[in-house]
Amino acid sequence: MGTYAVQLAKVFEAEVTGVCGTDKVELVRSLGADHVIDYTRDDFIADGRRYDLILDTAGNRPLSHLRRALSPRGTLVIVGGEGGGRWLGGLHRALGALALSPFTGHNLRAPFVKEPTRDVLEPLADYVAAGQVTPR
Repeated sequence: MGTYAVQLAKVFEAEVTGVCGTDKVELVRSLGADHVIDYTRDDFIADGRRYDLILDTAGNRPLSHLRRALSPRGTLVIVGGEGGGRWLGGLHRALGALALSPFTGHNLRAPFVKEPTRDVLEPLADYVAAGQVTPR
């Protein structure tokens, strides 16, 4: 998910900061990320930068931690989750984000997958055909 997100963001000329483990630093750079932070060495929140969008694919940081890195009107999208017990699994963070969102200045989202439509898939196919997005 993250490799596609970086590539698509670059297609739309976004400034991208990739946060990953040591073993993925070179991969994330090769995808076009403008900045790469190795979370085993640095906390991406510690430098004080604020982000308009955080796409959380790992699912192991508390929502409060991620929200501190958002700009005042930033968006946090939870697409991955770990833990949460046997009933909810990783879904507990997504549900928590949805429940909290109306009470914050942030837009907290947890997309639930629906069947993709032609109007969504055709542009993606065009990016792949043009070599702008490649499977990694």
